[in-house]
Amino acid sequence: MVATSGERSSGRTGPEVTCQNVSSGYLGKKVLDGVSFTASEPAIYVVLGPNGAGKTTLFRTMAGILRPYSGRIEIGGRSIEEQATRDRLHFLSHVDGIPDGLTVEEALRFYASVERAGEEDVERVLRLLEIEPLRKRFYSELSAGQKKRVSVSRIFLQERDIYLLDEPTANLDPKVASEIRDLILKLSRNKVVLYSSHNLFEAREIGRYVIAIRAGKISLFSRISEMRSNRYTVGVRVMGGESSLPPENRKGEYYIFELSGPEKVPGLLQDLQSKGVQVREVKEMGNPLEDLFA
Repeated sequence: MVATSGERSSGRTGPEVTCQNVSSGYLGKKVLDGVSFTASEPAIYVVLGPNGAGKTTLFRTMAGILRPYSGRIEIGGRSIEEQATRDRLHFLSHVDGIPDGLTVEEALRFYASVERAGEEDVERVLRLLEIEPLRKRFYSELSAGQKKRVSVSRIFLQERDIYLLDEPTANLDPKVASEIRDLILKLSRNKVVLYSSHNLFEAREIGRYVIAIRAGKISLFSRISEMRSNRYTVGVRVMGGESSLPPENRKGEYYIFELSGPEKVPGLLQDLQSKGVQVREVKEMGNPLEDLFA
């Protein structure tokens, strides 16, 4: 199966990335099986799939950590095996990979030397990620959120054309996760960003495309805005008239209703009001990306 974004941006500054019939895995066991797609438009491409589907294996193979059993990976039409091409790609693993014995500043200086970045880049990243107060603290002393912020800061040391971000906001509190998403959204304005996540609402919020992987194969490549769910679920929070609502529909603060589509919401509200229900809030509860895990 070959899936492409089908679009080209006239202002594109970064090259496209292509997987051509790529199979890969570990110790001879195949995890990816004939994966093909092209990402050419600067945007965030959310890579989704259940545990074990092959998301991390895909990123490791694209980054050159794993050698594919077959197939070819290209950036701008050139093989990823060429070092000059590989240098145009940055991979951020879901494992932080920063030694506990280093301070934040020491860790960033080390990665700056690997990335061939300068002193000014270290200072810029400390300000950008708001981690200047942490610069002299040992990595082992940081909270989980602080560690993730320091880990993510590495991708901003040196500009790349392609970014592979493996669950960059996993296990973060909502505020820190939102701040990091905002930074990555700005980064994606002229870059191709592949972003894996288990958070479906996060994926829908920041992604323009979805690449779904199931059992090592691409099962879907689509614009997220064009996806439609087989169901449309809304939660209604009320401030009066609860006796007119079926108690089995209640989940927490909301009464849950399954509709055929968003166009049915006004009719639902009219029906509830006619029964004396005072509606305080209507919230979309479903997410079309849930169907990818069904």
